[in-house]
Amino acid sequence: MAEIDDTANRPVFPSPFHDGERRVQERLGERDVELWARGAIREAMPDQHRAFFEAQMFMVASARDADGRPWATVLEGWPGFVRSPDARSLTVSALPVEGDALEGAFSEGADVGFIGIELATRRRNRVNGKVSRAGTEGFGFSVGQSFGNCPQYIRARDVRWSTEQAAARVVRSAVLSPSQQQWVGSADTFFIATGYRGEGDDPAYGMDVSHRGGERGFVEVLDDRTLRFPDYAGNQFYNTLGNILGDPRTGLLFLDFSTGSLLQMTGRATIIWDKAEAAKVPGARQLVSFEIESIVELTSALHLRWQKDADAIRSLRLASRHRESADVTSLVFEARDGGALAPFRAGQHLPLELHLPAGLGKVQRSYSLSGDPSDGRYRISVKREPQGLVSRILHDVFQVGGFLDAGRPSGDFALPDTKSPLVLVSAGIGITPVLSMLHQLVGEEGDRPVWFVHSARDGDHHAFREEVRALVKGKANIQIVTHYTRPLPSDSPGHDFDHAGRISAASLVALSGSADTQYLLCGPAAFLAELEEGLVREGVPQEQIRFESF
Repeated sequence: MAEIDDTANRPVFPSPFHDGERRVQERLGERDVELWARGAIREAMPDQHRAFFEAQMFMVASARDADGRPWATVLEGWPGFVRSPDARSLTVSALPVEGDALEGAFSEGADVGFIGIELATRRRNRVNGKVSRAGTEGFGFSVGQSFGNCPQYIRARDVRWSTEQAAARVVRSAVLSPSQQQWVGSADTFFIATGYRGEGDDPAYGMDVSHRGGERGFVEVLDDRTLRFPDYAGNQFYNTLGNILGDPRTGLLFLDFSTGSLLQMTGRATIIWDKAEAAKVPGARQLVSFEIESIVELTSALHLRWQKDADAIRSLRLASRHRESADVTSLVFEARDGGALAPFRAGQHLPLELHLPAGLGKVQRSYSLSGDPSDGRYRISVKREPQGLVSRILHDVFQVGGFLDAGRPSGDFALPDTKSPLVLVSAGIGITPVLSMLHQLVGEEGDRPVWFVHSARDGDHHAFREEVRALVKGKANIQIVTHYTRPLPSDSPGHDFDHAGRISAASLVALSGSADTQYLLCGPAAFLAELEEGLVREGVPQEQIRFESF
């Protein structure tokens, strides 16, 4: 555990952030993130991440070239080309292709950042560290920091392995050609490589690579050496911006998903803090300007090809809406054409594409499905965020009878295949996927013990209270445990809620006396970090803990 500075009520050592990240957090009013980020940014990979990396056909990597300049690239292979011998290491059986800007960069001791990203399901996880062993066909990797990311801003694409021989044609330059400008200007996805190395061996130092997504054209080509792009709300860590503040050297990677071509560039980035400028881009908190110094284009460098699955897009009609609490509203959708919707598993989320009013374009969001998987309809439940562009539209503007587009339900936060006792734990709007799980469990045969544990601020903000009670009525094997963190005078202990205060790991373990109990957690990152760390400390094996972050 971190030492606490009582005067500031903040951890002073160890910190998962370096000075640049802390300065950005301070400027944007997010310094409290350090109170919980130590549990979310881990020094080892959870089993979920290890299995995820091993299942991928590609990883995006960042490193520095011989001149210290950051670049990003793609390493590819059949599933299994990445292995995790233990929670603190990976082995990668791949290297950059000949002519890649990072050819020869994965030498022993080199700082490396990875992001594993599954575009079809919008899952992504990040891990940063060092090359522990270099080889002629791959390398070993030692973990410094590991953490997950939410699925926002990821464009869904299916991937396949092309039988065509990958033989990259290399073009190097210092300015963007007209065709490259068109490539960048029409992109909806790119990756950004940044890093910071201070004195000593702090795990917060090193390389990082991050995904950026938006509508086609969200990267603005100002001229043949200058780009500008928005920085949207994320996980409050500000790793990329913090790195840029400490070291402006930055690399960008654009993929041609249809040909497997790479457009790599390195240069210097500058954060544009002007709020008036950022306000011109819907959803942007600030802007970033990028000055190009060097470019490498690799034509048909990869075997992999990606394509959008047009058959997966359905037009939905809002059939009904229901207020669930002071700040949560449920929206129930049916197929616009009256046909059957693709089935979903309890715990999955629904990717949505919404056309903004006043000709402001489109935005994509993903929301957990909160309804019964057997219902034949899709229900999402949205918390209204005062600064949330889409949540305010869905609450205040989008009316019954309106239409939007949706992709296939996706995600792997799901009930385990075992019949072990279950403890479903949620906080706030994190109730949505576990409520869907509860719907499924109520229909199960047998008497498996289940505890549905939820934390809300108070009775006014306790969504689905009556629905949950009605669901479990007559089900002796399912018990409800409710915590209110700030109960109102009108909230009745023993009737509206069971406990005042936060959920603790010790209280969860005390619910079930079975050593094989499975714990499924959903809520804000701070909530998950605290509970996951606490459960492990209480002796719960990591493989019996699953979680989904909001």
